[in-house]
Amino acid sequence: MQASVEKNFFELFGLPVGFNLDTADLAARYRDLQRQFHPDRYANATDPERRLSLQITAQINQGFQTLKEPLSRGRYLLALQGVNTDEETDTRMDPDFLVEQMELRESLDEARCSAQRGEQLARLARETDALLRTRTEALGSSLAGGDPEGLRRARELVREMQFLKKLAREIEELGEVD
Repeated sequence: MQASVEKNFFELFGLPVGFNLDTADLAARYRDLQRQFHPDRYANATDPERRLSLQITAQINQGFQTLKEPLSRGRYLLALQGVNTDEETDTRMDPDFLVEQMELRESLDEARCSAQRGEQLARLARETDALLRTRTEALGSSLAGGDPEGLRRARELVREMQFLKKLAREIEELGEVD
């Protein structure tokens, strides 16, 4: 076995460490690694080799899930730089972002009770998607420099994107109820 459970996810997939990546290439590398290390290939191997195969497969799965999504990829890149996003405990947010969130939440509440619920949810979904795209682009730029100010801004963007992703899920769930 050539892979190591001590590699970071970028090393595991043979990718340069960075925010911008080709997700189709990532998926192809994922499939190749899965074929190479799948536990079924080690059914007749020694116990340590089977355990290592399971560990590597779990790391491959976790790495793929982490790197394929911009939010989790950004969070992971920050962690590699020693930056903790403290999403569960740090409640300080940019006041302008909080106002934007309150307005989006109000729009969601209005859509829940509206006769044009489907149309309003679709509009709100497009708006939320646009906000996520903008922040995703900004996150890539902020992480590219690796300087303290860029990392600080990237941390803020990850936290904001978490809120927006939650809102997008809620909009999608409401739309499925119709």
